[in-house]
Amino acid sequence: ALLPALLLLLLLLPLAALAAAALLLGLPGYDIPPGVNQPAKLRLVLTVLLGTAALGRILEKTGLCSQITFGRYVRQGRKLGLDPKLFIQDLQFNEVPVRVYQPKATSDGPRRGILFFHGGGWVFGSLDTYEKVCRYLSRESDSVVVSVQYRLAPEHKYPAAYEDCLSATQHFLQHLERFGVDPARVAVCGDSAGGNLAAAVSQSLAGSSDLPRLRAQILIYPGLQALDFNLPSYHQNRGVPLLFRERAAFFALLYLNGDALHMQEVLEGSHIPPDMRLKYGKWVSPDNIPEEFKVRGVKPLRPTDFIAEVYETVKRFCEPNLCPLLAEDSVVHQLPESFILTCEYDVLRDDGLLYKKRLEDNGVPVTWYHLEDGFHGIISLYDYCGFSFPSGKRGLDRVVNFLKSL
Repeated sequence: ALLPALLLLLLLLPLAALAAAALLLGLPGYDIPPGVNQPAKLRLVLTVLLGTAALGRILEKTGLCSQITFGRYVRQGRKLGLDPKLFIQDLQFNEVPVRVYQPKATSDGPRRGILFFHGGGWVFGSLDTYEKVCRYLSRESDSVVVSVQYRLAPEHKYPAAYEDCLSATQHFLQHLERFGVDPARVAVCGDSAGGNLAAAVSQSLAGSSDLPRLRAQILIYPGLQALDFNLPSYHQNRGVPLLFRERAAFFALLYLNGDALHMQEVLEGSHIPPDMRLKYGKWVSPDNIPEEFKVRGVKPLRPTDFIAEVYETVKRFCEPNLCPLLAEDSVVHQLPESFILTCEYDVLRDDGLLYKKRLEDNGVPVTWYHLEDGFHGIISLYDYCGFSFPSGKRGLDRVVNFLKSL
């Protein structure tokens, strides 16, 4: 169905561009802050996103393909040609598709190993989407990178993506010698939803005695909780692309249940019982956000009535494999050295800041890098069709520098 969809895309592209422009002018909810990196280019990215969404809705209504299918097609990227510096092969680890990047240059000894889990809200993204990012990480850090193609929502609900990432990681840890990887230097890495998966996998393996211990976890603007969508960053950046506040809740619900029912109640906070909110308040609270991140304003939390029926549909949000920020201290203190990247103009900024505090409170060494002019998804745009941003490259290089230190 994608062929006729593409023909329709060509016919409707000018209309979509006009529709997107109208949306930009008519909806003040979309916000490009003046401090963001290259605001004019980000506005262009937003126009493309809105145009794609508009076309997706048209195609779905005409029955040609679903909006999600079209969105995946537009974002899927393509597998690149041969790389003179890398040996690249597509394999399966425990029936999970992976793409392995190995430097061709000779090495004095075993290399680092990196498990990479892509972002995309657990709904979008593929091995091809992150080709350039993974190639860059492998080349620049002289590491073996394993990019994991986990199953996507809504077709495959939680815990499918987590189980695939854990299974692929376990397989890799059992066969490191085959890839010339040092068992003492294996890290998990991911951005956005991939950062969520990397954190969950790291927690699951923290107490394992029959596999090599992970050397590090690298979390790039990770989403780590779904209890409170009213933290300061969720309101300060609610209309900033590439991730809006409502979309953050939408993706979490799609991953959890395969649908986005009760999204408004989740955004308002009606989905968590008062006793549970009190229990997790010591970890998920604006009080734990440094004051310098509140200068752009903090929206007072309005009391909301708890709705038991909603909680019954989303109670697995309290599982650490889905929301790693809620793991007990007994797990957190076993975690490996960590790198966390946050962006100022990102709804998920405070998730990363809260996890940074939890790790530090439990004695885990943390390297934190904050892109003051960055926004959510900036790393994934690296060398992407002219849409890359200098600060995204800067963040990616900080990841490389951290890897080299291991």
